[in-house]
Amino acid sequence: MDDLRGKTALVTGAASGIGRATALALAAAGADLVLCDVDAAGLEETAARVRTAGRRAEASVVDVANRDAMRAFAASVHRARPAVDVLVNNAGVALGGDFLDTTLEDWDWIVSINLMGVVHGCHFFLPPMVARGAGGHVVNVSSAAGYVATAPLAAYATTKFGVFGLSEALRDELRPHGIGVTTICPGFVNTPITRRARLRGRAAAPEAQQAMIRFYERRNYGPERVGAAIVRSIRRNRTVVPVAPEAWVLWALKRLAPNLTARLNHAVSARMERRALGARPASR
Repeated sequence: MDDLRGKTALVTGAASGIGRATALALAAAGADLVLCDVDAAGLEETAARVRTAGRRAEASVVDVANRDAMRAFAASVHRARPAVDVLVNNAGVALGGDFLDTTLEDWDWIVSINLMGVVHGCHFFLPPMVARGAGGHVVNVSSAAGYVATAPLAAYATTKFGVFGLSEALRDELRPHGIGVTTICPGFVNTPITRRARLRGRAAAPEAQQAMIRFYERRNYGPERVGAAIVRSIRRNRTVVPVAPEAWVLWALKRLAPNLTARLNHAVSARMERRALGARPASR
């Protein structure tokens, strides 16, 4: 897949953030796009920008958590072609809060999108790719939280660990079919997901949410860097690709010194929480 010209790539969650940046990066590489999202206005804007770049774009409002909707979407896509060449399972949401503050309804919501949305994408689009017998590539967007978990991201990390594990299993299964699988693991990337996150417990304090948003905005590590990394990973058939310096550092530490990683991760998380809430030391 080193040459994407004339290929068809499908991107979920394409209305903004990493999804839009990935669609535009793929278009710049010469691919035509099939796009889906629940945000109709944002989705059409992405499609328009792809067309402005000189590539074809098909846009459909689809909820990746809805099995029947994904089945119908796949049927529509495959009426026009036997299979897509590239599948990017990107759609996702965020939930901040400790496990004890997270309701079962919250779990249903985040698992249905972040994990089952990826399962649905693979279930409905991979068999035709395999049956076509011409190879292809799958990109599943996990996170640095997919290999290093913290208490305030208990549910989010669980789903991203799941995406990471699914990708590893798929890589082994699909290799004989000439289909590559890449797990993308972004760090702190400034996208609308931070402003749309559901927050519970201490994380739900207005000052904590605003502090989180300001942190991402000051860091200003843009989603276009993730899009570029995704295109490179497809061309080079990469396996696991952290994106952003902190993601690479955590990936290396997790593999070489897991206990140290856990302690550092806890310390950084606690420090960020204290800053967000303006908390004073307990002794006072």
